[in-house]
Amino acid sequence: MKKQFFLWKADTGWLFDKEEDLGIKKKRETQEKRREPADGGLFYYYAIQNFYFVYNVNDMDTRKGLVTNIIFFAVLLCLMALCLGVGKYSLNIFGEMSDMDINMLLGVRLPRVLAAVFVGAALSLAGAVYQGVFKNPLVSPEFLGISTGACVGAAVAILMSFSAIFIQAFAFLGGISAVTLTLLIPKALKSSSNIMLVLAGIIVGGAMSSVLGFIKYIADPETQLASITYWQMGSFAYVDMNSLLYVLPFAIAAAFLILAMSWWVDILSLGENEAQMLGVSVGVMRGVFIVCATVLTASAVCIAGTIGWVGLVIPHLCRMIVGPANRVLLPSACFLGGIFLLTVDTATRLIGPAEMPISILTGIIGAPFYAWLLYRQRSRLR
Repeated sequence: MKKQFFLWKADTGWLFDKEEDLGIKKKRETQEKRREPADGGLFYYYAIQNFYFVYNVNDMDTRKGLVTNIIFFAVLLCLMALCLGVGKYSLNIFGEMSDMDINMLLGVRLPRVLAAVFVGAALSLAGAVYQGVFKNPLVSPEFLGISTGACVGAAVAILMSFSAIFIQAFAFLGGISAVTLTLLIPKALKSSSNIMLVLAGIIVGGAMSSVLGFIKYIADPETQLASITYWQMGSFAYVDMNSLLYVLPFAIAAAFLILAMSWWVDILSLGENEAQMLGVSVGVMRGVFIVCATVLTASAVCIAGTIGWVGLVIPHLCRMIVGPANRVLLPSACFLGGIFLLTVDTATRLIGPAEMPISILTGIIGAPFYAWLLYRQRSRLR
């Protein structure tokens, strides 16, 4: 089997090709003898190597990740079909259905199931990207102030008695504005370090929390305050197909860009100095991933409100299953996040006479799991 690929020679700007046999013992010797690019083009050499191994099914890690993702995808489809029929009002989606059943399926169940899968996938993917880019396993999609900023935007819309569509729009703009402020603080201080960016996120998150507290203080306690509080706790109760269609194009574009450039996260996770030695513009690439992950998080929050633990726990669980390579980890995080949040949302519909806010159940599940994870990793943390 022959594989033809190209290497970029940075000093001349020429492309030159090289054929190599796959699956023979001379492969390693051929790679060792391969001509290395000049200084400044070293990054392109490793980039193409990473791109090549993403699609090389002969690589053991890639083959394992591909099989795992296929299994996750099959489980997700089966779970979606099951959850469409499960609820306090059961539906037989594979049999004859009345007009009321069809309206229930298309108008309530289907948008809710799609929203749960989308939000779970978006938060998990964003969390995995943040943890890889910042080399910090404790990072979650909320740490840049996205969630609190989205809460402020939604609270302002509720305070002004806007409709549900405007509440989602204000939440999206609030999350984007919070991250913009977070990115501007290190730039104003002329610092590009990860620590400064995390500290800026803490500052913006604290400021947004104070603004949100003030809004709750002046809100009508009988109507507006209850809506703001319930929105903060997360729910899919008011999701419809129109709210999904407004948000999905932005989120799908951001997710596609992240997945297509997943090997860049591996390079950035080496550290700033190592990535710069490979010729990477760390600030630019980190900014691209932060913007894409922010769009995913803001899209998820504006649909369902604030949902904790998903973007923190699911990436760790995926690493335990498929390993740390982001080219395999990121797709797995999407599928497993969708499975997890769809299961939790279905449970909230079935537990008790009234629907439970979804963040309560994610916290009940996520906190013990993270404690168990810390127990397993206790030797590395000493």
